[in-house]
Amino acid sequence: MQVTAVEDALRAHPEDLASWGAYSDWLLEQGDARGTLIRLEQRLARTRPADRPAVESEIAGLLAEHEDGWDDGLPATARVLARRYGFATEVAVPWSDDVREVVEQVLSGRFVTTLRITAGAATDEDDEDWDDDEDWDEDEDEEGGSGGEVRPGRLDMRALDGLDLGRLAGLDLSYLDLGPDGAELLAASLRTDRLRALELRYCRIGDAGVAALAASPYLGGLRRLHLQRNRVSAEGVRSLHRFPELTELDLRYNRIGEAGAEALVAAPFAGSLARLWLYDADVGQDGVRKLAHAANLPSGLRSLWRCM
Repeated sequence: MQVTAVEDALRAHPEDLASWGAYSDWLLEQGDARGTLIRLEQRLARTRPADRPAVESEIAGLLAEHEDGWDDGLPATARVLARRYGFATEVAVPWSDDVREVVEQVLSGRFVTTLRITAGAATDEDDEDWDDDEDWDEDEDEEGGSGGEVRPGRLDMRALDGLDLGRLAGLDLSYLDLGPDGAELLAASLRTDRLRALELRYCRIGDAGVAALAASPYLGGLRRLHLQRNRVSAEGVRSLHRFPELTELDLRYNRIGEAGAEALVAAPFAGSLARLWLYDADVGQDGVRKLAHAANLPSGLRSLWRCM
């Protein structure tokens, strides 16, 4: 059995139950209890409701005995957000002076495919703290590119330059002050066509940052893109046309106006959108009408805009 090949295949196709079954055999040969966990969880999925408590109890006992030792390879600052068969799949780490070394260590985990880098203790609840326009400095100078100096207080994305991010299917950098220059450096670092979800809420990347990401030859397969409050205008929305497979898009708190609404309707992904986060104030009443009557938008989205 070529273990590295199987692990790579499972990272790319995590729902392949047969391959997980074969991998469990190999784990058991190594004395790894996660081999048993794979078998138990797959059995649980096939078990009738009346018999599930017994299997669930067996799984709980196995986790209580072994789970604490399954993350010994992760750095102390890492926090596991999701698992599959006991293996960490989604991990969060705070930005720090040694963030490069920490991320490198996290990405050596066998099945880590989603990474979140936080600004200290930032959490999803911070959305509410940032919703007031007074907390957002719209007058700040956004000029500059990756060749210039990093603005004081802005994170230097060169710390991540050259890291192998090829395993990632999801990356969340929300609340990190990247700016357009940081977005350009990020685009150059993401040399992987596996990325499907990119979270950049409150990152201040602007139209220039969106354009840099859109110009990447690797990111055309993105499905989920969150750009809440990033100083994106209609020009930035037009750059999003380079992401034809988007099904989920967050553009809240960006003043894209009627022209931005028109750019959304004209996007190649318009008919495939399952979720669109956008407020009427972001597009204005004329923009609302354009979205409400756009025949190529899914009917559910059109109905939502008709209610606004």
